[in-house]
Amino acid sequence: MSSPFSDVVVVDAVRTAFGRAGEKGIFWNTRAEDLCIPLLKALVERNSGFLPDMVEDSIWGVTNQVKEQGGTIGRLIPILADWGWEIPGCSIDRMCASGLTAVGFASSHIACGMADCLLAGGVEHMGHLPMGFMRDPHPDAEQMLGGPSAFNMGMTAENIHDRFPEFTRQMADEYAYHCQRKTDEAVAAGKMDHMIVPVEVQLPDGTKTVAGKDQHPRPETTLEGLSKLKTPFREQGGRVTAGNSSGLNDGAAVVLLMSRDMAEKHGLVAKMRWVSTGVAGVDPTIMGTAPVPATQKALAKAGLTMDDMDIIEINEAFAVQALYCLDRLGVAADDPRVNKWGGAIAYGHPLAASGPRLVAFMKGLFAENPNARYGLTTMCVGRGQGYSIIWENLNRAS
Repeated sequence: MSSPFSDVVVVDAVRTAFGRAGEKGIFWNTRAEDLCIPLLKALVERNSGFLPDMVEDSIWGVTNQVKEQGGTIGRLIPILADWGWEIPGCSIDRMCASGLTAVGFASSHIACGMADCLLAGGVEHMGHLPMGFMRDPHPDAEQMLGGPSAFNMGMTAENIHDRFPEFTRQMADEYAYHCQRKTDEAVAAGKMDHMIVPVEVQLPDGTKTVAGKDQHPRPETTLEGLSKLKTPFREQGGRVTAGNSSGLNDGAAVVLLMSRDMAEKHGLVAKMRWVSTGVAGVDPTIMGTAPVPATQKALAKAGLTMDDMDIIEINEAFAVQALYCLDRLGVAADDPRVNKWGGAIAYGHPLAASGPRLVAFMKGLFAENPNARYGLTTMCVGRGQGYSIIWENLNRAS
């Protein structure tokens, strides 16, 4: 190797539409693996010069690794896509950030020269495999994690409201309302069209259709309607509702990463460059606060500040969580850099798929904002973790 480090670039990032989990969801009759296969086929179709045999590993984030999502799905996906037996694969679990961790692991692997082309994806079918399905926590886990609320993500959001009362129910509802507005505008403007790969699905009556539109956004949302929603995690005095939280969803997303040298060799256009990664742990009962230290670590490693971030994509597990993190990072909730196309409160949060979804959004936002240089993708993680990646825009005007 001529240099101990390689530039790591994103060549492409695509996703399925995100469906609602459950029998009314568009993917109820579709397996998790079958959400991923069309994404791999699309990468070949969309990127002239890219061939499957260039891929050296297939790294997939999967939170619930049982049943159809078990058996090392990261290995199986390329085989099911008819890419042959030669591509190895693995599955990793960092709960909500499993997919973003796959991107981070792949980036560092390429950076240190151990690979030149990797797939990093995430998939979650929460309709078939609900959060916590078939888990058996250690008898001491509840005590060591700080109490029973650490196992209930809605309660961790209520805990943030408790400990930081400056973030009110009204503020959370207003944040959620604006998320739905931004999402509606982005969808109407066709911002999702280039990143969503249609998937053929079977409907309950046996007929087939193509799912190519997110099912979760609610453009009819009003502030008045949000204010009337029940608080299921705490009946008395609660503030967290279905309207100011992300949804339970099914979906998949994948990122094609390469060394800059390989991309250039094959005539592939590099869209953005990996800059740094930060991961952090916090009190699990307020897990939503962890993007703050994770982002601070990533910034320190890159020698940058939040003022350098031109685009900020934060996964909105809960409105109060996003409000807290933005505030502590010195960013206003209505800062135009934040979630320009809306966030998980509207699109939904299919756990491991959400991290690569953030990367796909960043790719699209960089393309239409050539004056932007740096972008942040960050998310909180169950059990008290945060994961952040900083990117550099390679579409910049010279």
